[in-house]
Amino acid sequence: MGDLFLITSFGRLKEVTRLLGDPSDLYLYLDPNKKKTPNPMLHISLHFLTPALITLIFFKKNWLLAYPIMIATMLVDLDHLIATPIYDPNRCSIGFHPLHQLSFIAAYALLCLPPKTRLIGIGLIIHMALDSIDCQVTNGLWINE
Repeated sequence: MGDLFLITSFGRLKEVTRLLGDPSDLYLYLDPNKKKTPNPMLHISLHFLTPALITLIFFKKNWLLAYPIMIATMLVDLDHLIATPIYDPNRCSIGFHPLHQLSFIAAYALLCLPPKTRLIGIGLIIHMALDSIDCQVTNGLWINE
């Protein structure tokens, strides 16, 4: 696979010995001559930070209830366990994993409508949106075709 290189936010190339670099390092390069791969830690962090921001803006009074519910929607990623390999930094989740199919995403959007399922729906839509953005950054696609 070759050496692992990291492009820092200042554009300097440096070799790294572990997968996750400094939080300011946004992109990992498996080979300095190949396409960039977003730092997995950035993607995972956004799965926690985005629901926190939405909760603080729109559900401020009930954030102790809203935030854990939105975080619990990350269980949708259990479908990654049936993929081979389980984790591939260059794979687009949307359209690949069973619970990341467009039909399910449409159902998640419908969950946003009734008040009793709204937090679950919002959490799932945030999750799918972040995964789709990751697909776009990694592969130039919004969905795995």
